[in-house]
Amino acid sequence: MPGEPPAVPKVALKKAIGPRMLLFFIIGDILGTTIYALTGEVAGKVGGALWLPFLIAFVVAFLTAFSYLELVGKYPRAGGAPLYVHKAFGVHLLTFLIAFAVMSSGITSASSAAQAFSGDYLEAIVGENVSGWAWLVAIGFLVLLSVINFRGVSESVRMNVVLTCVEITGLLIVIVFGAYALFTGTHSPNIDPDPGRLVRFDPDTTPLLAVTSATALAFFAMVGFEDSVNMAEETKNPTRSFPRALLLGMSITATIYLLIALITSTLVPTDTLAASDGPLLLVVQAAAPWFPPFVFSLIALFAVTNTALINMMMASRLVYGMAQEHVIPSPFAVVHPARRTPWVSILFTSLLAVILVSTLEIADLGSTTSLLLLAVFTVVNIAVLVLRRDEVEHEHFRAPTWVPILGAVTCAFFASPLSGRPATEYIVAGILLAIGLLFWLINALVERRTTFDPGKLGK
Repeated sequence: MPGEPPAVPKVALKKAIGPRMLLFFIIGDILGTTIYALTGEVAGKVGGALWLPFLIAFVVAFLTAFSYLELVGKYPRAGGAPLYVHKAFGVHLLTFLIAFAVMSSGITSASSAAQAFSGDYLEAIVGENVSGWAWLVAIGFLVLLSVINFRGVSESVRMNVVLTCVEITGLLIVIVFGAYALFTGTHSPNIDPDPGRLVRFDPDTTPLLAVTSATALAFFAMVGFEDSVNMAEETKNPTRSFPRALLLGMSITATIYLLIALITSTLVPTDTLAASDGPLLLVVQAAAPWFPPFVFSLIALFAVTNTALINMMMASRLVYGMAQEHVIPSPFAVVHPARRTPWVSILFTSLLAVILVSTLEIADLGSTTSLLLLAVFTVVNIAVLVLRRDEVEHEHFRAPTWVPILGAVTCAFFASPLSGRPATEYIVAGILLAIGLLFWLINALVERRTTFDPGKLGK
């Protein structure tokens, strides 16, 4: 109409991510703290058959990945689990709890990385005297991450690329040195490699419970692939690129994990692994005693830093997004005028991480991370089936119907007490979600608003 200002065209995100960059992002996002720090904890639960929990965790994650592929092809925009769940069920409170669960998983994951940073790897560099100050080192680590996060996303992303390359280098060192030592017999004289350990289970429990409880923790190793769906709007031809990149990336990481599990359990006794939060250093020392422990420990510290940085960035941005949509108190959406970063959200997520690091063990933090995400994945798998009734005009990947069904069942099982999870994990997860629910209720009373755009809650 005459006199009305012209409509401002909507600016879309630049599609700058090609297939190779997407593949690198997926691999870097999955690899991380679990394999560097929690391999020993997994061995303590399952015994010498360390490879089996990682294999099962890969299968469960692979099923859920097919569901994500169908959804990201169908709705190629940033948003992730909250967007898909809301499209399927339309319940704002459920959507909010899914988003808060994903945010909480990022904080517990970063907290486990902080504890790994202050453990055996750091001791190999600065000496055993650091063990008495481990909690203070872990807190200082989280403070440093918050400073990096506060400085800006460009600095964080550049550091992530460098750390991912270092991370992969460390895992290749373990595989190459370990395989060479096993095939040639040129390992440390202090060890006695035993392939028979690969079929031994924890004698203190049944093989089934040993495997399920270990898998519940090992699933933490495969999380991260879901982060890639938030890059959909910036990916060239996502309907075609995502299936190839995601399935190939997960296959590569699963292969790396399985090779490391086989080498680790063969070279290092199970009880020695279970007592260490620096298990891969033990493998390198056994396979190549000439290799400087300082160098590998430094690589491992970079690896856990990468995991923590990615997750703290994600968590703070999710809190910021929820505040922007007015579903939690608006002060969390305050942006620093100079750095242009959500400093209140960064401070809040960092404080939560400090509390978790000060009160929980690394295995509990890792298992709580997998618990939260397994619950989210259960709902996402169900959402795929519900959204089959929503037809779209463009072609997209479609998973066989049995895949999301089996994915929902397996995710629900490993999130349940039937898998052997201790009550501690449910208490921690419940407290984190209760904090979110409290924010929701306060905001509903103050602002009288409980509706929002779920697409803006993505990581």
